[in-house]
Amino acid sequence: MEEMEEELKCPVCGSFYREPIILPCSHNICQACARNILVQTPESESPQSRRASGSGVSDYDYLDLDKMSLYSEADSGYGSYGGFASAPTTPCQKSPNGVRVFPPAMPPPPTHLSPALAPVPRNSCITCPQCHRSLILDDRGLRGFPKNRVLEGVIDRYQQSKAAALKCQLCEKAPKEATVMCEQCDVFYCDPCRLRCHPPRGPLAKHRLVPPAQGRVSRRLSPRKVSTCTDHELENHSMYCVQCKMPVCYQCLEEGKHSSHEVKALGAMWKLHKSQLSQALNGLSDRAKEAKEFLVQLRNMVQQIQENSVEFEACLVAQCDALIDALNRRKAQLLARVNKEHEHKLKVVRDQISHCTVKLRQTTGLMEYCLEVIKENDPSGFLQISDALIRRVHLTEDQWGKGTLTPRMTTDFDLSLDNSPLLQSIHQLDFVQMKASSPVPATPILQLEECCTHNNSATLSWKQPPLSAVPAEGYILELDDGNGGQFREVYVGKETMCTVDGLHFNSTYNARVKAFNKTGVSQYSKTLVLQTSEVDIKKLLAVAWFAFDPGSAHSDIIFSNDNLTVTCSSYDDRVVLGKTGFSKGVHYWELTVDRYDNHPDPAFGVAHMDVMKDVMLGKDDKAWAMYVDNNRSWFMHNNSHTNRTEGGITKGATIGVLLDLNRKTLTFFINDEQQGPIAFENVEGLFFPAVSLNRNVQVTLHTGLPVPDFYSSRASIA
Repeated sequence: MEEMEEELKCPVCGSFYREPIILPCSHNICQACARNILVQTPESESPQSRRASGSGVSDYDYLDLDKMSLYSEADSGYGSYGGFASAPTTPCQKSPNGVRVFPPAMPPPPTHLSPALAPVPRNSCITCPQCHRSLILDDRGLRGFPKNRVLEGVIDRYQQSKAAALKCQLCEKAPKEATVMCEQCDVFYCDPCRLRCHPPRGPLAKHRLVPPAQGRVSRRLSPRKVSTCTDHELENHSMYCVQCKMPVCYQCLEEGKHSSHEVKALGAMWKLHKSQLSQALNGLSDRAKEAKEFLVQLRNMVQQIQENSVEFEACLVAQCDALIDALNRRKAQLLARVNKEHEHKLKVVRDQISHCTVKLRQTTGLMEYCLEVIKENDPSGFLQISDALIRRVHLTEDQWGKGTLTPRMTTDFDLSLDNSPLLQSIHQLDFVQMKASSPVPATPILQLEECCTHNNSATLSWKQPPLSAVPAEGYILELDDGNGGQFREVYVGKETMCTVDGLHFNSTYNARVKAFNKTGVSQYSKTLVLQTSEVDIKKLLAVAWFAFDPGSAHSDIIFSNDNLTVTCSSYDDRVVLGKTGFSKGVHYWELTVDRYDNHPDPAFGVAHMDVMKDVMLGKDDKAWAMYVDNNRSWFMHNNSHTNRTEGGITKGATIGVLLDLNRKTLTFFINDEQQGPIAFENVEGLFFPAVSLNRNVQVTLHTGLPVPDFYSSRASIA
């Protein structure tokens, strides 16, 4: 009931309606308030003058506001009649309900009649305070508007329902609150008095008992008042004019303006309109029910949003903390590697200092001894030892050669931390939901005709679908481990073709690719199965064809003969690697010496991809090599020289390299003969063929060769 209160209040005074009248626009207003907002109009706008001119068709003529500029809600709050100086402008006011109303230009003349009966100024105009439609009153004035007796009854019942609680009428002292009312007895009872005075038996059993509130309403409802006609005040409404949609009396039908209109019985139309209102209320009730349910849903959403916000914030903090922890762990690992490199460099340099100190002390002692011998004046005694001393001096001088006076370690740390991808990822870290309006790219398509394998390398090519409208910012290529294991990323970038080296021979790989942009990643493409080169199962030997790799070589290396022949433009040693890496099987290749000037020391062997390219092969811990001159050879790894072996190389010599990853050994050959013992053992990982040389040497690579027979037979016996 409380929600209905605003419907029962006048838009002008803000109080409950008192003697409400119905304006032609169907809005209501107190009769006294209507008199207060009347405004006089010019004589030319009176209904008589309009009817005389033939333009008037109704007793209530709405003003053309566009022509008159009478009142406007877009103005500064003032209304006036344009062209009439006698009508002063009057500021508008606002009612307690916030509706703009227009008071009269001058106060009404004093009168001793009631507001309803007081005469209305001639040619008056009234503007509805709710819809702002204006109309000119006829000679009847406000009496021409019908009174809203239904609204009066509703207000009366509403005010009665808010009055104090009803008391029992039969309690002798301190009446108690009534609980029921008998409609036949017209008496309010409390429970004790009802049981005592109105037992539910005998004739009283047929009486109807109702709640006090309902009984109060029915009790106060007087017999329905019969409303009178506004045009014929002595006649009661008896019919309903369908065209004008209003009750009319008998005289209106006989001699009034409704004589030619269609009319129906008042009672029948009353029931019909009640039924229509009830049906309309049913639909409105459903909407109100839905609105209440919707409000409950919104209130639940507020609570859910708060809970989800707390949960999401906790999840975000946990994710960021996990990233920070991972970064700290990686930081510790990188620092450990730096410390390891630091200790290794110090050890190598300190060992070289100790070694050079001992040799220098021996050399200095020999020099001082020779100087003392030179001072001897005994020719025969001098000649007896001079040949031996000369050989010792030359041998000592030779020992200072072969890189002895070259630092085995550089002072620079060959470690460079590339943090730009991580920083870019951190800057791009964002909520995917915020960009949901931008779709992910379409699934890429592998181009089977361009995908192939060669030795232990695989080349894959892909493209976006022809009708794809969403661009891709890059692609992610994934391969498994060759044994049906988990996929791992092998390429991330914008290119649509990639060659993967260093795969296992005679292995089956599964490959797939997906596209990505700022919004997210696409679905994976169809999986492509790739088979690398086969292996001789009987001998477990793999035959591979490859060339030198210009992409990873030092810039001083000169290539020719389809990258099979290399030399160097510098007098310093420079490193070049083969294109194919090996991690499993037995592999053999040879290099022929095309040019050999001034007795240089080329080195042959294997290395990791990150080997140092500007020093002799074997100077760091990333290479395993044999370096050789025209007389002898040495094995070298991590700048440690071992197994000096007689026998060198000349122009036309052939050096063979045998990498047995099944036994984890590396062996060298010169002119089809094994050079020294097995050079290195316990070698495992991914290795690339490698050579270091200077401008005095040129070599040519020969691949796809079988392993030497004696080694094959020895391997089969083992």
